[in-house]
Amino acid sequence: MELVVIASFLDGVDQLVNWLNDLLWTYILIGLLLGLGVFFTIRTRFVQFRLFGEMFRVIAEKKDSDKGISAFQAFTISTASRVGTGNLTGVALAIAIGGPGAVFWMWMVAIIGMATAFIESTLAQVYKVRDGENFRGGPAYYMEKAIGSRTLGIIFAILLTLCFGLIFNSVQANTITEAFDGAFGVNRLVLGLIIAAVAGLVIFGGVRRIARVTQVVVPVMATVYLLVAFFVVVTNFTLIPDVFALIVSEAFGVTEIVGGGAGAAIMQGVRRGLFSNEAGMGSVPNAAATANVSHPAKQGLVQSLGVFFDTIIICSATAFLILMTDLYQTGGPDVDGIQLTQASLQVHVGEWATVFVAIAILFFSFSSIIGNYYYGETNIEFIGNSKSWLTLYRLAVLGMVVFGALAEVVLVWNLADIFMGSMAVINLIVIFVLGGTAYKVLKDYMQQRDAGENPVFYADHVSGLRGAECWERGRDRRDRKKR
Repeated sequence: MELVVIASFLDGVDQLVNWLNDLLWTYILIGLLLGLGVFFTIRTRFVQFRLFGEMFRVIAEKKDSDKGISAFQAFTISTASRVGTGNLTGVALAIAIGGPGAVFWMWMVAIIGMATAFIESTLAQVYKVRDGENFRGGPAYYMEKAIGSRTLGIIFAILLTLCFGLIFNSVQANTITEAFDGAFGVNRLVLGLIIAAVAGLVIFGGVRRIARVTQVVVPVMATVYLLVAFFVVVTNFTLIPDVFALIVSEAFGVTEIVGGGAGAAIMQGVRRGLFSNEAGMGSVPNAAATANVSHPAKQGLVQSLGVFFDTIIICSATAFLILMTDLYQTGGPDVDGIQLTQASLQVHVGEWATVFVAIAILFFSFSSIIGNYYYGETNIEFIGNSKSWLTLYRLAVLGMVVFGALAEVVLVWNLADIFMGSMAVINLIVIFVLGGTAYKVLKDYMQQRDAGENPVFYADHVSGLRGAECWERGRDRRDRKKR
């Protein structure tokens, strides 16, 4: 009798979660993400296109002092969180549920989301605060300092901490153990405990240790995965036009519109695109704020490039691997998510594909765990600078890693979508309100750059700017001399 009651309760929770997700993703977020993305693109005069080359220049800049972390390290922390389950599992789920047309909408969310990412990361830099020898910041900070609402900042900080630190990390751990169970038949509990132990060694070392780990793991694993994907695409180059035609036709085709498939493609593309590149969600600005740069717009450009790298490069690589086979149609109901990616690559390169994808997932998802953890840490510190709460949060993260390693996380994925959607709604509205500051900061950057200078920002460059104490003249200015 008790089991029946529990099962009925869980079924009710699942139905409520699905209803809320449909409301968020069908009627609210798609309009906000696409509409504001287009708006920010126009207001910044297509920053993601006209300054695309500049993004590569600023990402390589070294910091001016020992304080904080470099632009590249901030990029790798944010990329560690971005590049993970969404790139290998999320893309496969989007195709399995929404069809090949979902890939097109992932691209659209990324292209216009690059402008959104520029706005939110620039604002995070403007309103960052000093934390000893480091910096921290993010949406909760600019909600308090620019809008004057600490309450809204706390609500956002709680949502982000629960979403990234706990729920998303259980999803990442689940994907690792599922992939290794399929490839090697390993004990999922043992693997979960090992992942938690190694993650603990990193996260208890603070932001600098996180930066040192991610700046090695992320570039190496991404490069290896892309080389394998490039090999597959090159050896099947005759299929490339057909794959592009399939993606576009199923995004707009009459058959899909009549059958409702276009709606599924858009919803899955937008949802999984946001889960992967995080543009507008309000998570990446927490990493952007940590960088020691001479101008806030530099980190806006760096994180805009991160969206491109995540979705247009890595997600597309996974999509092409899958769509160059027909397994997304013939693989059966049990072949979706990471199994679909593994099976598709196996068609191309043989039996070792299952092992390779499992190892790729291990590195991608592990780096996501420590990147996600840091987002929660900086928001815990916003709510209250308590070492006890921080220790409790760290232990909770490791506990959720073990839980995720064992659990069937369909409900957890759906809960993640609710938290992710709620965060994005709040953050998108706030950055729309504060966008004027980011536009002025970009204008200041362009004026100095066009004059042949290395842009250096001061708070008084933007008339009436308040709450940007890290950029006031005379305060730590020696850390940001012109080079």
